[in-house]
Amino acid sequence: MKKGIHPEFREVVFQDMTNGKQFIIRSTAPAREKVSIDGRDYPLVKLDTSSESHPFYTGAQQRVLETGRVEKFRQKFARAGGLNAQQRVLETGRVEKFRQKFARAGGLKRSV
Repeated sequence: MKKGIHPEFREVVFQDMTNGKQFIIRSTAPAREKVSIDGRDYPLVKLDTSSESHPFYTGAQQRVLETGRVEKFRQKFARAGGLNAQQRVLETGRVEKFRQKFARAGGLKRSV
């Protein structure tokens, strides 16, 4: 390896500023500050968010989406007058239309 052309690869402390979680990873990231952990000094890189606080990794984003889905579902069926999905399908005649279309296409074709 040539000397002087590669960045310094060392252990660095990354600190999530949202929740204060710190973790040590080997990195070439530049750091201005230092922090002492277990008697050793490490360069400190501050992060706005990490996998410890980001909604995608913590699952908080999923809960928000699920809440929105439940509300949409309730609104949809509140307008339908409380009919369950099977009754709505039967009333609209979708099943009968499907059966007619299926019969015209020759029904099920089995390969032997």
